[in-house]
Amino acid sequence: MKKDGHIHSPFCPHGTSDAFELYIEKAIENQFTHITFTEHAPLPTNFVDPTPDKDSGMKPKDLTTYIETLKKLKEQYAKDITINIGLEIDYIIGYETETRALLDIVGPSLDDSILSVHFLKFNDSYTCIDFSEEVYLDFAQKIGGINEMYNLYYDTVIKSIEANLGRFKPRRIGHPTLIHKFQLAHGEQIEDGDRIKEILQLMKDKNYELDVNSAGLSKTFCKEPYPPLPMIEYARSIELPIVFGSDAHCVKDLHQHYHLLFK
Repeated sequence: MKKDGHIHSPFCPHGTSDAFELYIEKAIENQFTHITFTEHAPLPTNFVDPTPDKDSGMKPKDLTTYIETLKKLKEQYAKDITINIGLEIDYIIGYETETRALLDIVGPSLDDSILSVHFLKFNDSYTCIDFSEEVYLDFAQKIGGINEMYNLYYDTVIKSIEANLGRFKPRRIGHPTLIHKFQLAHGEQIEDGDRIKEILQLMKDKNYELDVNSAGLSKTFCKEPYPPLPMIEYARSIELPIVFGSDAHCVKDLHQHYHLLFK
């Protein structure tokens, strides 16, 4: 099986309008047998998106159309490729009940999904940690430094793994080292290997999969996958199930760096 399990779509409010068919036909051309569209799920309606354009998640009114469109495409391309209907669900501390309620409604329509951390809570406010290097560095200063920020991120990922989000909770953890996205902007050497291994072992113990996410390799201030290569090898060594994800928000980035991570 050759799978890309983390793909966005024209329903992404901060992505591109590239059509589903263009992603699907590129995947077939590149001999992928399985793909999962994992659009950003609508955020809880009572959560205030901290990004300037309030565009971190799909609009709630678009969710049904997204799923129905993919159902038709699954059938249309069934002879050529397996298309999974999925979502990238945000884990947000304090909004577990709302997230579980969404999953209870939409879960029966999903084939495969991802649970990710993008928002960090500090002093009752939330920050989208991967929005920009300026936001990232300002947040680190606010909470006491880069090391403190890394630990807060990893603590939040652990809470996402342990959270009770109901029977439709995603079984794959998205980019668990996203906090590295701007690591070359801060220039500090942070020794976080033990924290990453702690998370990977917890995922193994609780029967989760790892999103081996290639997008970081193309980010100016990251230049490594999430998680980094030595941690991917560690995941393999403990037999943690891993699934490649290009995290593509446009057709051009679909399957980016696949051959570097899966030779």
